[in-house]
Amino acid sequence: MPKAHLVFGFLGSGKTTLAKRLEIQHSAVRFTPDEWMARLFGEDPPADTFQDRASAILDLMQPIWARCLSLGLDVVLDYGFWSRAERDRARATVEDLGATPVLWALSCSDDEARKRIALRNDAAHRSLYIASATFDLLKARVEPLGMDEAHSVV
Repeated sequence: MPKAHLVFGFLGSGKTTLAKRLEIQHSAVRFTPDEWMARLFGEDPPADTFQDRASAILDLMQPIWARCLSLGLDVVLDYGFWSRAERDRARATVEDLGATPVLWALSCSDDEARKRIALRNDAAHRSLYIASATFDLLKARVEPLGMDEAHSVV
C-alpha cells in the first residue's frame, strides 16, 4: 500500500531537509511547493499575489501526487500543513485513494529557525527568500497538532 508522507512544521523547522531524506529512503516522489514558487515566480514573489500563486501551485500538484499514489508510488508532501483542516483534507484524500497517510511533525526553537532561514537566505540556490517580518507574521497561522492526530515526531 503506498504512503503519503505529510510534512508538518513551521518555517525553518527542517521540513524540506526531511522531505528530501524521505524521498530517497522511500523511493518517493517529492512535492515541495516553495521550489515550484521560486522557479515560476522568483525567489521573492510579491506579497499581494503570493497566496493566489501558492494556491494555484497546490491545485496543480494535487492531481499529480494523487495519480502517483493511485499508481502505487509513495509521495512526500512538503507542504507545512499549518492548519488542522489542511491536514484533515490531505489525510482524507490519501485514504480515499487507498493509501496510508503518515504525518511527520517537526519543530525547533524560533531562534534556531531564524538562524536556519538566515543561512538559507544567503545560500546561492535557495527556494524562497523569507524576511524576518514574514516569519513573525506567519508564526500565528500555525495550528498545533491535536492529541488525536497520529504522527511521527522528528
